[in-house]
Amino acid sequence: MSYDYDELGLVAGLEIHQQLDTATKLFCNCPTERRDPEESVRSFTRYLHPTKSELGELDEAALEESRVDREFEYLAFDTTCLVEEDDEPPHRLDSEALDTAMEIASLLDCEVVDQAHVMRKIVVDGSNTSGFQRSSLIATDGEIETDDGPVGIADMLLEEESAARIEEQEQGVTYGLDRLGIPLVEIGTKPDIRSPEQALEAAERIGMLLRSTGKVKRGLGTIRQDVNVSIEEGARVEMKGVQSLEDIDDLVENEVGRQVELLDIADELQDRGAAVAEPRDVTEVFAETDSGVIAGAEKVTAVRLEGFDGLVGREIQPDRRLGTEFSDHAKRHGAGGIFHTDELPAYGVTEDEVEALRETVDAREAPSASDSASGDKPRAGDAVALVAADAEVAEQAIEAVADRAEVAIEEVPEETRGANEDGTSRYLRPLPGAARMYPETDVPPVEPDLTDVEPPELLTEKVQRYQEDLGLGESLAEQVAYGRFMTTFEEAVDRGIDPTTAAGMLESTLTELRRDDVPVGNLTEDHLLEVLQLVEDGDLPNEGINPVLTALSEEPGLTAEEAIEEAGLGGVSREDVREVVVEVVSRNEDQVEAEGMGAFSGLMGECMGQLRGKADGEVVSELLREEIGKRT
Repeated sequence: MSYDYDELGLVAGLEIHQQLDTATKLFCNCPTERRDPEESVRSFTRYLHPTKSELGELDEAALEESRVDREFEYLAFDTTCLVEEDDEPPHRLDSEALDTAMEIASLLDCEVVDQAHVMRKIVVDGSNTSGFQRSSLIATDGEIETDDGPVGIADMLLEEESAARIEEQEQGVTYGLDRLGIPLVEIGTKPDIRSPEQALEAAERIGMLLRSTGKVKRGLGTIRQDVNVSIEEGARVEMKGVQSLEDIDDLVENEVGRQVELLDIADELQDRGAAVAEPRDVTEVFAETDSGVIAGAEKVTAVRLEGFDGLVGREIQPDRRLGTEFSDHAKRHGAGGIFHTDELPAYGVTEDEVEALRETVDAREAPSASDSASGDKPRAGDAVALVAADAEVAEQAIEAVADRAEVAIEEVPEETRGANEDGTSRYLRPLPGAARMYPETDVPPVEPDLTDVEPPELLTEKVQRYQEDLGLGESLAEQVAYGRFMTTFEEAVDRGIDPTTAAGMLESTLTELRRDDVPVGNLTEDHLLEVLQLVEDGDLPNEGINPVLTALSEEPGLTAEEAIEEAGLGGVSREDVREVVVEVVSRNEDQVEAEGMGAFSGLMGECMGQLRGKADGEVVSELLREEIGKRT
């Protein structure tokens, strides 16, 4: 559905979280490399609780999170230390991370603060062992350009990355400490965005500026986007964890649609005089049920939603309904979800059980056709929502459903939501407030200095330079400039390596090997530069690049020279190549006599196959043409 965003009063903003590619973490000397959970050397558990701010206030989001009783397990590695475990005070702010943040601030045209103070931001979802995240305001008041006008940059913060969520179980969550403490910048725009398309363009622009530094991490999970959306009569909603830039416009559009639908539902509920009753224990209604989910539950609770009939099942986003919103809140308290009468009988629940449920909670049926035709406006029917779970969970979850239903009558709630892969979103928690921030007393402030910071060349400028100065085609130039190996390419060119050879290997050859399940992730920049140097020096033919890179991927401890031997690609002399060419031509003498130079392609393939990448294709081609010419 298309919307008139100006008429609706759409206001949106972005928060971009980008990991920095530094040698060490933000507050300790541990490396920023990621590890596999299986490499963990030990683990420990924690229970986290919210604490009051300096003003004696508790943050609402932290308080709700703490109501869910969970145990957090942390996996430690031989590359993590006591700082990540919160058993040692943090070190000083990493200077490399601060320098990179200064470059980014200059690209965003920001004003850098005179003094950067580290703050603690309360987080009790277990993603930080201390119960808070360390964050420092670095710059403010920047601006980027979009086709629909400028978008202001409100602030840029330098923060520590959270621990990586490894596994979620019924009793809690397992996190990996390898990611905790990696430096990242958080860039927040001003609420200047007025359409989904502008949101996407602004995110792409910021992403390009970040990658232009050549000092940010690349790959899945290294950059995340949060999107703040509101419409005039709706509410501000923050959508967290957008992994793909391409999803941003869909998320904004779907959130606008969700708020439009919720406002329409609220108007309808108010017209109906809707209300929410007290939750009830209805376990006895389902004592003989054939529903597997309900039969296995310790307790079944239900709430009468007066006047909600037909609206709980109303779609508010693609494949998501008002009932899905209620279910999200129930899940936050440990339930698997909810049942509601707009979708029953179903899931093993019979018509008789639905009638008994209605009778138990005094729920009114929807009016009949004759009632509607009588002239008087009949009261709308009631809906019933129910939760089947352990006793404590069932009680807490149905209370959460009732609370959300109360809000549905009045307004669109302000909240934090999680981005789904299909462009929709789900409820996570209330919006955080200022009560979650307080000063970090273990880290001294620093005074950022932009004096010696030179803004890097933009990726758009690199693309043009690669074409004009290095002779790359437009497509290949864009692949290199925006690709993961841009800095490696720049280093190769600085060493005098042919740009086309370097670009082809880094963008095409590695992609081919990855598709063939070669573990190219094991290759270091040194590996790649060594191979390119051997090609440039004539010690490795282009045809030998694939097998050498494969050997290095499988045995990263090898040098490039050792990989050549491992792949059986010891160099051959020009005379050795000539011998192979003469043998192939002699073996196919009849074809040569009949076709002349037309036999070249087939014989070239035969020669290269026999040489197995040991010789340069140009040398083989030259000698083969020479030999065919002699015989025709």
